[in-house]
Amino acid sequence: MLLTAALVVVVGTGAYVGYAAIRAAQPVTLPAPTGPYPVGRTITEGTDHARADPLAPQPGTPRRLSIWLWYPAAPAPGATPAPYTPGAWAGLHLGGAMAWTETDFDEVHVHAVADAPPASGRFPVVVLEPGLGFAAPQYTTIAENLASNGYVVAGVTPTYSANLTVLGGATMAANDAGNPSAVDTDDFHAGAAQAAGDRLVEVWAGDARFAATQVAAQPKLTDHADLDRVVYIGHSFGGAAALEACRSDPHCAGAADLDGTQFGPVVHSGLGKPMLIIGNQDSCVTGTCQPATPGDEADQRTALSLLTAGTGPAWCDRIAGTRHFNFTDYGAYYLAAPAEAVLALGPADGAEALSRINAHLRAFADYTTGNGPTPSARSCRPERR
Repeated sequence: MLLTAALVVVVGTGAYVGYAAIRAAQPVTLPAPTGPYPVGRTITEGTDHARADPLAPQPGTPRRLSIWLWYPAAPAPGATPAPYTPGAWAGLHLGGAMAWTETDFDEVHVHAVADAPPASGRFPVVVLEPGLGFAAPQYTTIAENLASNGYVVAGVTPTYSANLTVLGGATMAANDAGNPSAVDTDDFHAGAAQAAGDRLVEVWAGDARFAATQVAAQPKLTDHADLDRVVYIGHSFGGAAALEACRSDPHCAGAADLDGTQFGPVVHSGLGKPMLIIGNQDSCVTGTCQPATPGDEADQRTALSLLTAGTGPAWCDRIAGTRHFNFTDYGAYYLAAPAEAVLALGPADGAEALSRINAHLRAFADYTTGNGPTPSARSCRPERR
C-alpha cells in the first residue's frame, strides 16, 4: 500500500513537472500599453562622479548605475520588439532547480523596440526604482505603459542592492551593505536596522536624482525630455526612495510609492508635492489597515507620520487580491506552484492587477505634470487638529 502511494506521488509529481515545463516554454506577451505612442527602449550606464559609492567593496569608487530608458517612439514599420532581458540580464530568470517553474524569458515578449527613434515632442520624465533585490526590467509592464502615454521613463537598478545588475557586460550581485537582510523583517523599524534603512534610502534617492539627469544626456532624448517635470515612482524600498528623491529635488512634480514602507527624512518632514501610495490588500503603508504584526503597526505609524507632516495632496488605494510581487512583471507570466508558493503573489488575476496599478500611475502622472484631472483614488491626508 505504501509503495503504491509512493508510486502515485512520484508519477503525479513527474507529470506535473512535465506539464509545467511545457507551460514555461510557451510564449507570453506582457500586457499591452494603453497609450497612443509606440514605445522605444535604450539601455545605458552612468557614473556619478559626484558620489563615492558607500556600497562598493572598494572605498572611493564612484557610483555606477545601469539605467533602462523607455520613451514615446516612432519606430520603422514592422520593427521587431526588443528581447525582455537581453544578454546577461537573462540571469534574472529563476535558476537551477527552479528554472522550470517560470516562463522562459526568451518567450516573454515586450512591446518596446530597441533604440527606436523618439516621437516628436517634449515629454515629462518618470524615474522608476525597483524594490530591494529587483532590477528595472522586472517592471517592464509599468514602464511601457507610462512611455506609451507620453513619458520618458528611466528605470534605475541600484547596484549592490539588486540581486543582479549588468555593468559593462558583467553581472554584479547584491552585497550585505546594499541589501541588508533586516529590511525584510519586522525588526527593521528598531534601532540599528532602522538607521541602516535610512542610510540606504539616501543612496537610492541619489540614484533616482542622478538617473533623471542622465535622460537628457542621451543624444536621442536631449530635445525630448522635460526635466522641469519629473515624477518619481518606486516599488517597495524603491517607493521610499522615490518619496525621498522628490523631497530633495526642486524639479519633482510628485512621487508614488507602490507598496513600500517609508524611510528617511521625508517620513518626518512630509512632502509638499502630490503623493500617491498604493498598497497590497493587507498592507499598512497607506496608514489605513488592521495591523496583524508589529511590522504592520510600525508601517502604519510611519505612514501616518509621513501623511500628517506633508502639505501636498495625497491619494491612497489598496488593490484587492494582491500581495507584494503583484506590482512587478511576475504577475504577467506563468509561474508553477513551487514558484507561486515562494513569491508573494495574491489571488487576483496578475494582468488585471497590473492594469489597475497602471491606471492609478497614469492618472497620477498626468495630474502632477499638468496633463490630467484630479486622480480618482481616495484622499488620504489626515485631518489636522
